[in-house]
Amino acid sequence: MKVRHFQEGRRGWAWWLAVPIVRPILLATTKHRWIDSERIPAEGGAILVVNHISEVDPLIVAHIVWDHGRIPRYLAKDGLFKNKLLGFFLKAAGQIPVYRATRNATGAYDAAVAAVRAGKIVVVYPEGTITRDPGLWPMVGKSGAARIALATGAPVIPIGQWGAQELLAPYAKKPDLFPRKLITMKVGEPVDLSGLDDSPASVTEATHRIMAALTGLVEEVRGETAPAERFNPRTAGVAEFGNPDKGGRRRGKAS
Repeated sequence: MKVRHFQEGRRGWAWWLAVPIVRPILLATTKHRWIDSERIPAEGGAILVVNHISEVDPLIVAHIVWDHGRIPRYLAKDGLFKNKLLGFFLKAAGQIPVYRATRNATGAYDAAVAAVRAGKIVVVYPEGTITRDPGLWPMVGKSGAARIALATGAPVIPIGQWGAQELLAPYAKKPDLFPRKLITMKVGEPVDLSGLDDSPASVTEATHRIMAALTGLVEEVRGETAPAERFNPRTAGVAEFGNPDKGGRRRGKAS
């Protein structure tokens, strides 16, 4: 694959520091199969929506976005910013803290809208956390990506991924580095949000369309069919955030 010319202008010291460290590690421990990755916009604001299957997959998503000439801005959980050093680094890299389930969550929405309007790429995990689905399928989605898209008119680009859970299983403490793991990512066409406005009903419909497109891509990269009904942590009685396995047992790798 020909790496696209970098489009973002000044990258900032955080990226100059991180890329030479992280990228060689990913290349040493993973093989990647990127499908239709040219669909990542070369310029302009956009929202990338990705299924979340491992704590390491943000690094892998950053890899594909960076190699296509863009800098990813993540909506990242606020806990990552509580460490002063890490928080300083993440802010320097342009990442956006999300105070989940609090009133301060609106600040992340405003920051994401501003970034997209400024021509940046914002990465959103629409499930809000690593999936709780026993088979690691996409769960029900939250409305953040839809609201950002409807407020900005920017394209929503879905990316279905599989393989990161082999490198680091959900909530595992140690990665499985060798042999190298195959990471597959398929980039979809922009989600059709035509005919929608910023009303609650439209936000709900937009979220449904986004999750349907994302799930379809995951089905393709896995070569399997997703459950007819998406997993909902609330109705299943599973904690929405943090390790859902109170007994400490790690879920095995899904097939």
